[in-house]
Formats: sequence, C-alpha cells, structure tokens
Amino acid sequence: MSTSTATLTPATATSTTTTRKKKTGTSPLRPKRSPLLTGVMVLYLIYTLVPLLWLFISATKTQNDLLSSPGLWFGKSFAFFTNIKDTLTYNDGIFLRWLGNTVLYVVVGAGGATLLATAAGYGLAKYAFAGRRAVFAVLLGAVAVPGTALAVPTFLMFSNLGLTNTVWAIIIPSLVSPFGLYLMWVYATDAVPVELLEAARIDGAGEVRIFFTVALRLLAPGIVTTLLFAVVSTWNNYFLPLIMLSKPNLYPLTVGLTQWSNQATGVGAHPIYNLVITGSLLTIVPLVVAFLLLQRFWQSGLSAGSVK
Repeated sequence: MSTSTATLTPATATSTTTTRKKKTGTSPLRPKRSPLLTGVMVLYLIYTLVPLLWLFISATKTQNDLLSSPGLWFGKSFAFFTNIKDTLTYNDGIFLRWLGNTVLYVVVGAGGATLLATAAGYGLAKYAFAGRRAVFAVLLGAVAVPGTALAVPTFLMFSNLGLTNTVWAIIIPSLVSPFGLYLMWVYATDAVPVELLEAARIDGAGEVRIFFTVALRLLAPGIVTTLLFAVVSTWNNYFLPLIMLSKPNLYPLTVGLTQWSNQATGVGAHPIYNLVITGSLLTIVPLVVAFLLLQRFWQSGLSAGSVK
C-alpha cells in the first residue's frame, strides 16, 4: 500500500523551522531584553541630561525670569543671544581672556602631559631596565594621591621659585599625569607587538624612528583616551589656579566664573546669575565638541581589540 507522506530530511526540517521562526518574528540570535537594566539606563540618561537641559533653558532667561520662573521651563522673554553677547562683552570682554587662558593651559599642559605619558608609558612597557618594579610602585602611589593634597606643597615650591601669578604655575603641574602614564603603560604592553619592533630594528630603524613611525600609530586609541582625560582635568581645574593666581587676567574659566558668581554676595552686591549660567554653558561646548570629534578613535580601538 503506497503513501503520499514525504519523509523530512534534516535540511528540510531546518528550512521548515527557519520558515516558522520568520513567520512568528522570532530569531535565535536576538538578544534578550532586561526590563530592569533598561529602566536603570533610562534613569541614568535622565540624571545625565536634566542638568544640561536646565543649563540651556536657564541660559535663555533674563535675570528677573531666572529668579521668578520654574527651573525647567522658559521665562517670559527669550534672551539667549542677548545673554551670550553680554557674557562676551561684560567687563571689557574678560570672558574671552579667560577662555584664551584656558585654551593655553589645555593645549600646552594637557598636550604636553599626553606626549610625556605616551613616551614614558611606551618606554616602560617595551624596555627592561633596573628599577622597573620600583617605578611601577611609585606610579601607583602617585595615582592614589589626590591632586588637592599636593596643591599646597606645590604652591610653596612655586612661590620660592617666583613662579606664582604666571602661566607656568598652571602649565608645569599639568604636565605631570600619573594616571595618563599608567594608562599608556598598560595599553602599550599589548598594543605594540614585540615582533614588530624587532622587525623594524632588523631593517635598520632607530628607536626614535620606531617610536614615531610604528608605535604611535598603534597607540592612537590610547593616546586619544589619555588626551581626553588630560583635557578634561586641565579644563575643569579649579583649586590649583585658585591658589596660584591672583591676577584676574590670568584666570581660567573655572576661577573667573566663580568670581562672577561671588559678586552676588557682600556689600554692594551685583548679581549677574544670567551671565554666570550662560558662561557655564559656553564653557562646556568645547568639551562636548572634542568628545564628538575624537570618539571615532575610541571606536577604532575597540574594533581592533575585538579582531585580535
């Protein structure tokens, strides 16, 4: 007796299962969603964005609206561009001078710290020498010491050298970045293969040429990470300039905006909260731009790590 029932082969069964999964809209490779984790990330996103939203909304208000309207809603008049103009021209444009000082401290201080950390981290990672363990122990100890604990000794030392109230009082301490050095040391250990360095030496390249033509390209993601940490640290530095500088024309933005905020207290108070808030908004714009422009280097570094 014949039958018309077809026997399913393994390939046919797999095809049938795949077709059914497509019809039902499910996929075995689709990651599972965690409601708890999603809720935590949403709360973290709100916690991060609400202060920025408040800062932007407050920068659109006049002095009176700032004190009489809700924090997360606009005032009666939109004074954003007027506040920007007043911020840039107040007190003979001192804000632009503070901005220039901050850029100078960041370019020379953070840039120099990144260069020194890269060269030293590469040397510690790829060269064996006596006392290497001691250097590592001292480096870890330096990372653990907070910068505020070194501010007063640094001030006394620079005062004896006659360097207070100069740009060098901010630039020279900014050149020392123990965390940046440690980060580059750890990153260079795996990012630069020893075989590649040996091949370059066999071809007759010197150590300096190897560093600038071979190692720097491989260390690019680590360099960008170290640079961003140094830039943020120098840009937001407040306590060191506060004790080192007493001339307003040498202030960075952090100290200068604090001086504007202090005008609201004491005898003859002259509050300019709208300018302080607008200046704070303008202060964070360069950092946001820097992160957006340099994030592709982080992504390339993560991709390289996944391929390895």
